[in-house]
Amino acid sequence: MTEPPKRQKSYWLDRRGNVDKVFWGLCAFCAALFLADAFYARHGEFAWQEWFGFYALFGFVACVFLVLAAKRLRKILMRGEDYYDR
Repeated sequence: MTEPPKRQKSYWLDRRGNVDKVFWGLCAFCAALFLADAFYARHGEFAWQEWFGFYALFGFVACVFLVLAAKRLRKILMRGEDYYDR
């Protein structure tokens, strides 16, 4: 990513280094939350709710499923590019 010309206003996320810091900060935060799962007692209704990292993995799988389902739905629901120009 190149630096914007000096005459334009520069924002803090325009710099590649800052974007990398945000990305790795979020990765570290997610890893810390995943590891924190080992330090409290879980009282689930079902046995699989008490597995280590169950909710993190469930959330990840659900998010991937939603993205893949949306890609399929787009093919079904999408209208033509000139739909309103007819």
